[in-house]
Amino acid sequence: MAGRAAKYIWIGVALIASVLPSALWAHGPSRQKVTEKIEINAPPEKVWAAISDFHDLSWLPGVAKTQGAGGNEPDVAKRQIVLDSGATIDESLYKYDAAEKSYSYRIDNVDVKVLPVNNYSSTIIVLPAEGGNSAVEWRGAFYRGYPNNDPPPELNDEAALKAVTTIYRAGLENLKKKVEAGK
Repeated sequence: MAGRAAKYIWIGVALIASVLPSALWAHGPSRQKVTEKIEINAPPEKVWAAISDFHDLSWLPGVAKTQGAGGNEPDVAKRQIVLDSGATIDESLYKYDAAEKSYSYRIDNVDVKVLPVNNYSSTIIVLPAEGGNSAVEWRGAFYRGYPNNDPPPELNDEAALKAVTTIYRAGLENLKKKVEAGK
């Protein structure tokens, strides 16, 4: 009897071992993260004044207009970004801290052909830097545009990372240009 029980245990272990590797590979997408920073030759108060209005994205290239309601009130404020292409992105504010010069928001609705992400949230913060200047940090976390395994190239992790990184870099560079020109 003991020999037979050991045989069944080994068969069970072999079955689990043969199934486990494929189960590990079939987990789906993982959360991606992007953080971009830029130093701006202006005091934090001046930089914050340029970005503090949740409904004003005039510093972000590619944005034709922004419309919304709720001011800077977390869990109330909503905005719709209209891109130069005519596509829209709907976002909501979930954290706003004027004293810390930061806010956090999430995308509620976007066509993955416009921005290849899902479950996107982001924070932008203005920090003091050396010499009375500012450092602006923009970070986001999201999943790729295709939620299942084997995504098409335009909706995979690399496409999502590239798209968000491109937006953050262009936005921060334009913010720097705008704020520094306004001295």
